[in-house]
Amino acid sequence: MTFLRLPRELVVALGWPLEWEACMRHYAGLSRDEIRRLFAAFCDARPAGGKFAHRATDAPAQSSPSMKWVNPPVAFMLHAGVPRLLEAGVYLPGLQPRPVPATEESVRIGLEAYPGLIARSILGNRSYKSDDKAKQTPDRLIARKDLLNALETGQTRWDVRLKLSHAQRDALVDDASGDSLDAVLCLFLAAWAEVQHQQGHLLYGLPQDMDPLEGWIVSA
Repeated sequence: MTFLRLPRELVVALGWPLEWEACMRHYAGLSRDEIRRLFAAFCDARPAGGKFAHRATDAPAQSSPSMKWVNPPVAFMLHAGVPRLLEAGVYLPGLQPRPVPATEESVRIGLEAYPGLIARSILGNRSYKSDDKAKQTPDRLIARKDLLNALETGQTRWDVRLKLSHAQRDALVDDASGDSLDAVLCLFLAAWAEVQHQQGHLLYGLPQDMDPLEGWIVSA
């Protein structure tokens, strides 16, 4: 899944609740216009080059600030997605108390995964996708093939391998938008996190000392 939290610096500046679930419920109650206005005012009061607040995980993950409302509109993804997770009763490790289920298997786990984390580690600055048909080039197709090959052959820093049928691989290569491949990259990170949990890590590989308001991107 995508971004699930806001930077502590921003939350403190706006005077919002400092507990994650209370903060997200407050955030969900705002309109997009209100969010845009509040975030723009925050940025306008800051110097050039430091307009956006960042979470601690942004630097190692090389991720966009979760307060951005354009290019990409991460703040609105957060606004749309988190209320649904709360309503579904998904447990977010490190942000909420662990529920006491009837069985371990009945717990629904939510983790923040960022496909760009894997893509950059394998491809560097090579682009593998575009929504613009004019930019859906042979070079990007080759990059998708290289990315999948690394995942399938274990040429990554994650101790997990991707297993695909020929049809699945062809479909992922042919999707020039990269949406399908991004979903697989998130699945790959979720699998890595599950391995960490099976090996005894209660937070699914997330840092034990992560900020419980900001959270962390898996494996960053």
